[in-house]
Amino acid sequence: MRKPSSSSSPMAITNLSPSTIYFCFFFISTLLFTASQATSSSPILTTTKQQQNQDQDKEPFVGVNIGTDVSNLLSPSDLVSFLQVQQINHIRLYDADPDILKALAKTKIRVIISVPNNQILAIGSSNTTAASWVGRNVVAYYPETLITGIAVGDEVLTTVPSSAPLLLPAIQSLYSALVAANLHTHVKISTPHAASIILDPFPPSQAFFNQSWTQVVLPLLQFLSKTGSPLMMNLYPYYVFMQNKGVVPIDNALFKPLTPSKEMVDPNTLLHYTNVLDAMIDAAYFSMKNLNITDVVVLVTESGWPSKADSKEPFATIDNADTYNSNLIKHVFDRSGTPLHPETTSSVYIYELFNEDLRSPPVSEANWGLFYGDSSAVYLLHVSGSGSFLANDTTNQTYCIAMDGVDSKTLQAALDWACGPGRSNCSEIQPGQDCYSPNNVKSHASYAFDSYYQKEGRAAGSCDFKGVATITTTDPSHGSCIFPGSKKVSNKTRQVVNSTHSSSGADRLRFIALSSNRISAISRILSVFFLVIFSTLLFIPFVTPC
Repeated sequence: MRKPSSSSSPMAITNLSPSTIYFCFFFISTLLFTASQATSSSPILTTTKQQQNQDQDKEPFVGVNIGTDVSNLLSPSDLVSFLQVQQINHIRLYDADPDILKALAKTKIRVIISVPNNQILAIGSSNTTAASWVGRNVVAYYPETLITGIAVGDEVLTTVPSSAPLLLPAIQSLYSALVAANLHTHVKISTPHAASIILDPFPPSQAFFNQSWTQVVLPLLQFLSKTGSPLMMNLYPYYVFMQNKGVVPIDNALFKPLTPSKEMVDPNTLLHYTNVLDAMIDAAYFSMKNLNITDVVVLVTESGWPSKADSKEPFATIDNADTYNSNLIKHVFDRSGTPLHPETTSSVYIYELFNEDLRSPPVSEANWGLFYGDSSAVYLLHVSGSGSFLANDTTNQTYCIAMDGVDSKTLQAALDWACGPGRSNCSEIQPGQDCYSPNNVKSHASYAFDSYYQKEGRAAGSCDFKGVATITTTDPSHGSCIFPGSKKVSNKTRQVVNSTHSSSGADRLRFIALSSNRISAISRILSVFFLVIFSTLLFIPFVTPC
């Protein structure tokens, strides 16, 4: 063994022995391989990402149901692009459409898939059929597609009671298949129920499950408790209000602010309820408590309000639908829970994304959607402060229109002032222009009032006109007549619609992010490479060649 010459330069490696060169090469190769593995598949990074996903799933959210009885429904790829534009990250399907599941791959959108009612008999009767269903509809897509739950049937106990005996066997067979695929901790399984399985829902403390279903409900709840799955409930304050008009004020159903005297009070618990939905959720909790189940969370798989109906449903209006769903979204993101469980806020899936115009009568059945089938908005929600959910948020988007019941002479005087001294833009209500029809004073005055109101920046007092005008959140535009307050909104809506037929901005951003990650990984590898080279060359003079 000899020491290196004192005159040797760190760069002079040509005189090194073969064993020293081999040692250096092996040392560098090992470090490079380790570094590249760390940047590409670090277990710590993977664990952190999974933890983040699980933490995100625990936060209360608002999702949407997607029914497909829609004329000219968007293609799966356009549908997913539209969901991304609207920043909708949770959806529920009424089946397991393979094209939609493929289109959802590598997005952040979480999806509950469903077993249709007509498949429960086969799955509940055969473990093999259940395993095949899970393999075909879950394993084939997960984890690229973030399937978070399976809804087995829909309101089975009340719509197809003949299938009730096989409901739990179907759920258990599907769960066993998830266990076999090691997905049971990622994909929860349950079944949505109609609110009518709970009797005497108010006051909530007196509520209980219909005892004729106890043989099904009790073991189901025990299963949900054991597997950490939610009790899925379809809860509609709209129907509670319609069936109890005169008893339940509409303000309670719509989440409107109430004076203490209008709050509903449970006489047994003295809990105060400011809205119907919270009372319905607590009725489910009390019903479970009566069966000694206290650790199952309620997931509201359907809730909404129709925007249109026939004369038998006069409260199915755009204003009420807008108010209900906007306030529902705010209520969930406020995370205030319920009076019984203020620490637990139920997540909610709005019924539904699109108006299903192919649904059978009554008229209201086709008008629960937030959007029409072409992805234009039925109404523009007011969800300020509710995070980034729904890009069609037009908070404080208000219009000024003529009040009902005002005589024509008074309206004409206000119209003359608006188009004269008020300097409203009244060109659109001239003969031959888009807003000339209908040719009456009230219609023309509404346009002129809104023009002035928007010109003044919707300032306080700018929608009065000596008491003949009123503010509304309902867009008064009609046909080709676009009111001043909705022209900017209309442009935004068109941009959203057009974006569904082109590459999604979210996809472009994702590509940039992935590219950045690759560049970053390469940079780390190169950094390690040069560091090792430099360190090795410094180290070589002190190595005794063999």
